[in-house]
Amino acid sequence: MSVKKLNSRVVLQNGTLLDPLSGETFSGDILIENGKIAQIGKILFDGEIEKIDCSGKVITHGFCDLHVHFREPGREDKETLETGTLAALAGGFTRVCVMPNTNPPLDSPEAINFITKKSENLPVYIHPIGAITKNQGGDDITEMGLMKKEGAVAFSDDGLPVQDGSMMRIALEYSNLVELPIINHAEDECLRSNGLMNDGVVSSQLGLDGNLDLAESVMIHRDLELASYTNARLHIPHVSSSKSLDHIRKVKLVNHKVTAEVTPHHLYFNEEALRDFNTNLKVAPPIRTESDRLNLIKAVKDGTIDCIATDHAPHTIEDKETTFDLASFGMIGLESCFGAVSKVLIRDNGMSLLDVVRLLTVRPRAIMGFEKDLFKIGAEVELTVIDPNFEYVFKKENIKSRSVNSPYIGEKMFGKINYTISKNKVYKDIGAINK
Repeated sequence: MSVKKLNSRVVLQNGTLLDPLSGETFSGDILIENGKIAQIGKILFDGEIEKIDCSGKVITHGFCDLHVHFREPGREDKETLETGTLAALAGGFTRVCVMPNTNPPLDSPEAINFITKKSENLPVYIHPIGAITKNQGGDDITEMGLMKKEGAVAFSDDGLPVQDGSMMRIALEYSNLVELPIINHAEDECLRSNGLMNDGVVSSQLGLDGNLDLAESVMIHRDLELASYTNARLHIPHVSSSKSLDHIRKVKLVNHKVTAEVTPHHLYFNEEALRDFNTNLKVAPPIRTESDRLNLIKAVKDGTIDCIATDHAPHTIEDKETTFDLASFGMIGLESCFGAVSKVLIRDNGMSLLDVVRLLTVRPRAIMGFEKDLFKIGAEVELTVIDPNFEYVFKKENIKSRSVNSPYIGEKMFGKINYTISKNKVYKDIGAINK
């Protein structure tokens, strides 16, 4: 892996340009001058210029992830803002939103300012999501207006669901005032109880406490009703079950302020993968049945699901290399994202590359109100160069995160990131390019 500053004049040449905003695909070059898009099309070169050969590759918008955990402040042994950006670049991401369940949580204007200031010079745009309640305690609403002024782009108590319906209603009403979405970790804690994996035949055979799909769908149903009542923006994270999709699909017919995401791991794995007690597959919400997985794919294809987000959740070896009941919930997912979703959605289920790229670019950007026209002349460069037909086995050396808790190690991937260009820096995957 190599990350360096861009030269003042760079041309990406001989590639296929895929614009997920317009839907157009065409052959051509992109000229970058001083970190900005200067020209697109057939470019005649003059003067000193760096050339990056993109023959056989696809040049598209930089990916955007609405749901990552970079652990700073408090657990820098798992991930830092700096190591998280390396993982993001390796995955083709130029922009990420970090969740607030740090230590201490991002529950104040000062905490939001800490993230925005510390990430200014990093090669990926990092946007903090503020906590809904102080200390994520579920009791007192945070200073949303002041947090927005410092750079908060949404509000969530991620990992700690807002259990009190009246508090959730207040949060949604306040979010209307600041015009930012609410993201609630959708699990009813009483129904979830001590669940370690999806409740069903497999959990019974393995002797592990089950987590009912109702724990998710009941909470999502409540939040959808409250969002419709308050006319507020609600984004539903990491949807995992068919029951939840039924509620979302019904409400989205009449409420266009509701959006939803799915993770690569809920599209890729089913509960059968847990039979060897791989703690890297212990996540919240859990990996569910094959029927749920197939319905999630269907929901992506029909638009019920708006975007893909990784829920990148780093943990130390000590957190994961223990018994299943004691292991922490979560897996990393930035570096493996494109290869996993490309395999599932394009190779196995016939989606187009354009539609998959949209799930990682214009759609999440629209939810957060980020700039969507990244091929616009004069735009700050945020580009990803991919080899859509590159097949490889995901290995530990593909991981750039500080933590290595990935269930994808040893899995065959389809599609690889070659270059990520962001904030006047260029990431180059030397291994993929040289093969």
